[in-house]
Amino acid sequence: MSEVTTAEFNEDGVYLRKVRSFVLREGRLTTGQAKALESFWPTMGLDYSPQAINFTEVFGREAGTVLEIGFGMGASLVEMAANAPELNFIGVEVHKPGVGACLGEAGNAGISNLRVYHHDAVEVLENAIPDGSLARVQLFFPDPWHKKRHHKRRIVQPEFVELLRRKLKIGGVFHMATDWENYAEHMLEVMSAAPGYKNQSDTQTYVPRPDHRPLTKFENRGQRLGHGVWDLMFERVE
Repeated sequence: MSEVTTAEFNEDGVYLRKVRSFVLREGRLTTGQAKALESFWPTMGLDYSPQAINFTEVFGREAGTVLEIGFGMGASLVEMAANAPELNFIGVEVHKPGVGACLGEAGNAGISNLRVYHHDAVEVLENAIPDGSLARVQLFFPDPWHKKRHHKRRIVQPEFVELLRRKLKIGGVFHMATDWENYAEHMLEVMSAAPGYKNQSDTQTYVPRPDHRPLTKFENRGQRLGHGVWDLMFERVE
């Protein structure tokens, strides 16, 4: 489970825009992670800049682009990129060991359709990602902030999902997954009230896990113990 962003929110769930609002989490790198950063950052790493990037230049081709917020150690993101070579993937993660692990796995597998940011996700989205450019945004197992007094710190808030709507293409999808039922209910409430989105669920609630989202080891173990996982997919319609 990954901290998807170090951005801060006030008690009303409003993103606090301030200079250097984030702190990159360095963590302790293993030798392999450090070597992967050295070897693969030049080809797969994206240095944050407040100017919007050009996907065609970054990937050397025209293709649908998927952005994942908070990819943890990157195993499922690498698997998705390997399984969908026709798509471009961008991962954003603040935890340096996770970035190193992801680069190592992708680099050793010879994956060419993946790029990563070691930066705060909200700043990347606001400044580096062009409006109307993303085919899908993924937010899998974000920090649930399970104490009630901390619920406003959850990243899925009205202002944030409006930012995502701006970045998605018409027809693009915001895909969330969580193993906390209370957070799933919160996501559903926020997304159902958000303008310009349509729930892809036939029941207007949750969707079965789509084939493109790999089953994680953590999730497999949870399923054996009877723990639930909730997927939500909302399409930008306007």
